[in-house]
Amino acid sequence: MKQTLLDLMRMSRICRMVLATCLGSFILVIFYFQSMFQPVMRRNPFAAEGCCRKGSRNALQELYNPTQAEFSAAAVLHQARRDQVADTCRAYSASSRKRRVLTPSDLKHLVVDEEHELIYCYVPKVACTNWKRVMMVLSGRGKYSDPMEIPSNEAHVPSNLKTLNQYSIPDINHRLKSYLKFLFVREPFERLVSAYRNKFTLRYNTSFHKRYGTKIVRRYRKNATTEALQSGADVKFQEFAEYLVDPGTQREAPLNEHWQTVYSLCHPCHIHYDLVGKYETLEEDANYVLKLAGVGESLRFPTYAKSTRTTDQMAAMFFNNISSQQQGQLYQLYKLDFLMFNYSIPSYLKLQ
Repeated sequence: MKQTLLDLMRMSRICRMVLATCLGSFILVIFYFQSMFQPVMRRNPFAAEGCCRKGSRNALQELYNPTQAEFSAAAVLHQARRDQVADTCRAYSASSRKRRVLTPSDLKHLVVDEEHELIYCYVPKVACTNWKRVMMVLSGRGKYSDPMEIPSNEAHVPSNLKTLNQYSIPDINHRLKSYLKFLFVREPFERLVSAYRNKFTLRYNTSFHKRYGTKIVRRYRKNATTEALQSGADVKFQEFAEYLVDPGTQREAPLNEHWQTVYSLCHPCHIHYDLVGKYETLEEDANYVLKLAGVGESLRFPTYAKSTRTTDQMAAMFFNNISSQQQGQLYQLYKLDFLMFNYSIPSYLKLQ
């Protein structure tokens, strides 16, 4: 009996040792996994100097959890704009989500600012030159301080800005999840007329005249002169409209970015944009983005020349020169842009 008790005591000590060893191993495993998933603090060597110092909270946090009263008021407006986009995408899912998956080549319009964790989808004819200038200042690490000191042609040099399609798939997904994504939109027909005026009525845009103008004149102008066929410099808005609504145009290639729809350029039904700015409230919305990024005190969005801007009255004048059938076809082409961004059907439109 005594020997049995001693054996039991020895077994009890062994069990306690095994239990202690297992418990210690378990705690080590917990600490190991905790260390694996512990976020790494990133030190930014460029944050100490320059116009664009980044705060402790990023723009995405400031948007959804504002710390300032002025941000709270604006947050309501931008939530309504996000809801409008989401509702339209759901209502028109068959046409707005023709492609289930985006590829990196679809992301070439999304400009990335690593310093302030911003992603901007640029839309031509919606102040994109000035926005590219601002993004060069933000991501330039002190190279630039004043956006307007950057020549407009330099702002459009692809190598001066990094776009999302240049990243690996995991890095793309990380940035889409973690960075503030924004775009700026404009009344679709004002944007369209602005593109026409800029690319087809100004003498210096010879590259557009040659690439598109000659093709449009050849296809849609009867008895075109030899000079018009060679230069393509005098395309009429009616001919431009006919080119856009011709089914063969989109079959041969995607529309040029200057008149392509916003939903095709920025894919708002696939990418959740946190902020939708509008050309009609450009200065207010742009400076709100800069304040969210923590640079509102040192960087302001450039003002623009209102005297040269394409207005609703100007768009009406051009649309009065095309048939009601073409008007209706153009509205169908840009319908999702009208609906997603809450633009009403223009009063001058004669829809059949």
